[in-house]
Amino acid sequence: MIEARGVSKFYGQEICALQDLNLVIGKGEFVFLTGPSGAGKSTLLRLLLLQECPTEGDLIVGGRNLARLSPTETQAYRRTVGFVFQDFKLIPTKTVFDNVTFVMRVLGVPVEQQRKRTYQALKWVGLQHRLNAFPLELSGGEQQRVAIARALVNEPHLVLADEPTGNLDADLSRDIMTLFRDMNAQGTTVLVATHDRELIRSVDRRTLYLEHGKLVDRP
Repeated sequence: MIEARGVSKFYGQEICALQDLNLVIGKGEFVFLTGPSGAGKSTLLRLLLLQECPTEGDLIVGGRNLARLSPTETQAYRRTVGFVFQDFKLIPTKTVFDNVTFVMRVLGVPVEQQRKRTYQALKWVGLQHRLNAFPLELSGGEQQRVAIARALVNEPHLVLADEPTGNLDADLSRDIMTLFRDMNAQGTTVLVATHDRELIRSVDRRTLYLEHGKLVDRP
């Protein structure tokens, strides 16, 4: 599903965020990406989201070299990727329903299909009864569930999450990870960046370790 071949990312001449990264993540895998702050975790996720491009090397997802996609192909690719942020990034002035449908409206998905898919996504995360609520009326855990519903509403092949439990307590973190495991059980490839070692141990999935932009071996 994901293959990095000699991927490096430099900012200017002095900052090396990723260096000669080589990795393979199979279709349908659930993988953790961990390491200290500044190790390159978020940089790799930005590259996979096509927010930035590698300075060197090839990043291939689903057989497609991301650096060679046309603008039309780039838009099509982004529709197959869901992203979950640490700070939720919900629009406070819009309801839960509108937050989840936002991307579909931009893409021109028919209204009836928007409604159906949004309700299904919210039902899956257990929040169909809060579709008319506003983000600030929700708990942190509920806001993260809405963010997950938003990431899933387009039925992505790949879900990326950047410290998705960083603002949650231990119990809520486990609930959120259960949702990620459930989506993975449906065949979605999941890559979660986190520094929470206890969370990684509790879920027990393959873990990639980054230090100073390089993959390192850890027990």
